[in-house]
Amino acid sequence: MLGSYEAFIQSIYDMTKIDLNSYKERQMKRRIEALITKHGIPSYSEYILKLKSDKVAYDEFINYITINVSEFYRNPEQWKLLENDVLPYLMDHFGRDLKIWSAACSTGDEPYSLVMLLSKYLPLSRIKIYATDIDKTVMEKAKVGLYHVKSLKSLPDEFISKYFTKINDRTYQISDTVKSCVEFNQHDLLKDPYPSNCDLIVCRNVLIYFTDDAKNKIYMNFHKALKKDALLFVGSTEQIIQAQQIGFTNFRSFFYKKV
Repeated sequence: MLGSYEAFIQSIYDMTKIDLNSYKERQMKRRIEALITKHGIPSYSEYILKLKSDKVAYDEFINYITINVSEFYRNPEQWKLLENDVLPYLMDHFGRDLKIWSAACSTGDEPYSLVMLLSKYLPLSRIKIYATDIDKTVMEKAKVGLYHVKSLKSLPDEFISKYFTKINDRTYQISDTVKSCVEFNQHDLLKDPYPSNCDLIVCRNVLIYFTDDAKNKIYMNFHKALKKDALLFVGSTEQIIQAQQIGFTNFRSFFYKKV
């Protein structure tokens, strides 16, 4: 027996301010127990001691519990919708200098995809994406900008040829010109202040890991962070239940408008 999971998550909160109560318990517990077993540690309490004394183990833990699965142009049909319907709508309503927030941006695939898509309409010098994640490690990877070829499988060829350098058969480097358009900052969706007056918020395939109460809290905060008539773009496995009750209406599939 590993001991008390409740005591463990309290210790984690005291150390990191990450509230594991807001994540679905069975999924999170399984991930943590796999990590503890890998290190051959017999109890939660001994694992806490290791996290406090071993920075490598601490960084590994943070990286492991924050869900980091990402790729460029994930669900490409939704990016086509973004290009054909959503961006023209946003530019008509808010102009071309859009304030876009990529929340829970992981390794940067999503905000960089936004930059490349916007580059079809605007010079790179006019594009700025605000990107955040709870995990500093993945954002450091994003700033380096090295990606496995598998991450690029859905990305249009025009962007690969224009904005990437092939390092070897498996690795591509994104251009500094694209990287310069994204500002990365650490942010916890559950406790940190949200930006304001956003024209578009993109938060995809992350909230599925949260409890319903945590999801509702985040959606309400997104609503406050958006301008009137601005849009929220969610993942293909996500939908806002009773969206109208918190001030959203369906705009297109996986896009919600603040009303």
